[in-house]
Amino acid sequence: MKYFLMLLFLGILISLSFGLHTNSTGNTFLGNKIIGFTVLTAAFIFMPIFLVHRWKGKRLKDYTLSKENLEKLRKLDQKK
Repeated sequence: MKYFLMLLFLGILISLSFGLHTNSTGNTFLGNKIIGFTVLTAAFIFMPIFLVHRWKGKRLKDYTLSKENLEKLRKLDQKK
């Protein structure tokens, strides 16, 4: 999964740079189309896969402010 994400990110960077180069050389319609598809790919394909990969094995309860976590924070603050 790690290597797939790295390859996908590299492909997005290459596609974005190619779209920017195409846009600057005068073919703005094709350049804008390439940039748009690259942004959509990054937002709707790469980002969800990346987030699932990073959150794998972690509990959301550890990162939310519940009563238990607030009490733990208060106890840590009082010790200082």
